[in-house]
Amino acid sequence: MVDVFSGRLLVSRDGRTVDPEEALQNKVVGLYFSAGWCSPCRDFTPVLCDFYTELLEDTEPPAPFEVVFISSDHSAEEMVGYMHAMHGDWLALPFHDPYKHDLKKKYNITAIPKLVIVKQTGEVITDKGRKQIRDKGRSCFRNWLESADIFQNFSS
Repeated sequence: MVDVFSGRLLVSRDGRTVDPEEALQNKVVGLYFSAGWCSPCRDFTPVLCDFYTELLEDTEPPAPFEVVFISSDHSAEEMVGYMHAMHGDWLALPFHDPYKHDLKKKYNITAIPKLVIVKQTGEVITDKGRKQIRDKGRSCFRNWLESADIFQNFSS
């Protein structure tokens, strides 16, 4: 993910700044394009939360997975409120970072919510992460991991 977020900082749900190179290294990454005002987003976010929690807290060792939220909220306050109310303990691109527009273009985001699963290089594994989680639950992670070309010792 060095390529995708090079020279940028991410933020955690509690507002800490996070170095993406460190936080995303050797992980399958879900780029979550969403907003608090979007009812399909508010419908899917708890599902993604449960999926994320199961992979990171209910498996030993924790799955090499991270979510980066790219907000389409109308203000930084809306984004923070949405993150605190509904999100898992994942990362986000800061609201005022104009790079979110480049990411939307790069990954052809025309509607939200959209969960794009990417390799370390930023190459797309699937742009149907939302559907796959809904249809297959945690088992879809194994397929993503096999496509990701990362060192891993994860077993589900």
